[in-house]
Amino acid sequence: MTLKPFLEANRIEAGCDEVGRGCLAGPVVAAAVILPTNYSNQWINDSKKLGKKQREDLIEEIKDKALAWKIAEATVEEIDKINILNASFLAMTRAVKGLTLLPEHLLIDGNRFKSDLKIPFTCMIKGDGKYASIAAASILAKVHRDKFMEDLAEKFPHYAWEKNAGYPTQAHRKGIQDEGPCLWHRKSFQLLPRQLQLEL
Repeated sequence: MTLKPFLEANRIEAGCDEVGRGCLAGPVVAAAVILPTNYSNQWINDSKKLGKKQREDLIEEIKDKALAWKIAEATVEEIDKINILNASFLAMTRAVKGLTLLPEHLLIDGNRFKSDLKIPFTCMIKGDGKYASIAAASILAKVHRDKFMEDLAEKFPHYAWEKNAGYPTQAHRKGIQDEGPCLWHRKSFQLLPRQLQLEL
């Protein structure tokens, strides 16, 4: 199924999405993408519905065909300071500010958004499965973040980040239990289930 190319024709819309909100470690990463209104690609979809190779195969296509795109982050320190929700908004805001083309409207994946941007926006629950620009943003953000965590895994091999990208899998939790957290862990998150915390 080909996703919708725009919410409203004849205006410059940027799709925005983030990845990594539910992770225990690493930055939250966002992307903003402006696609041509006549662009169509049946393979572009919510990044969670695509395999790793499919996502990676689409990266150059998206970057080549997009009128503008940008990937941005909010750091672990920022997540711990302002909380993950606000850090997600911050990463998306940075992505939009980094676009080389000023959008007239933002399509935001999710049910809320807060920013100092003076650009109108529409929030859409599961928007990455409805609009191509949001889906493209989700693909850019996920591939970027997965690669970032894979690279970190070489320096911090105890947490299996090359497989879980920082999400709270059993292997990741065991690494935290055995080795303790590292500087890339979000200290404001509950890194271990409460029962394990009591046992340590």
